[in-house]
Amino acid sequence: MKFIDEVRIFVAAGKGGHGAVSFRREKFIPFGGPDGGDGGRGGDVYLIARENLNTLIDFRYQRRYRAENGHGGAGRQMTGRAGKDLEIAVPVGTLVFDEDTRELLGDLHSPGQRLLVCRGGARRAR
Repeated sequence: MKFIDEVRIFVAAGKGGHGAVSFRREKFIPFGGPDGGDGGRGGDVYLIARENLNTLIDFRYQRRYRAENGHGGAGRQMTGRAGKDLEIAVPVGTLVFDEDTRELLGDLHSPGQRLLVCRGGARRAR
């Protein structure tokens, strides 16, 4: 079994969903008024420390991770569904660094500890 103790992965949060432009129509109300909904927010990416892992071998084969995008809004003030968060299991004792700045983002030193790596896009009405 190979022991891998350093990996470089690419993570991306989900994008926020598009808002909807819609106008309600009623029989005796001219130009009924706007009733479009906001888009759902994108999913976040978390790293979670797990006791049952002892190496980073899983990251050798899959290096790109992306959370789900938010869904678009609809008429009648319906907000789009939010994207699912992505949770990536890593061994206890993992140090997380930003590749560009070499800044330490977090130390996952205890089992079950979660670290937010990427925050999903906000919902916006456009």
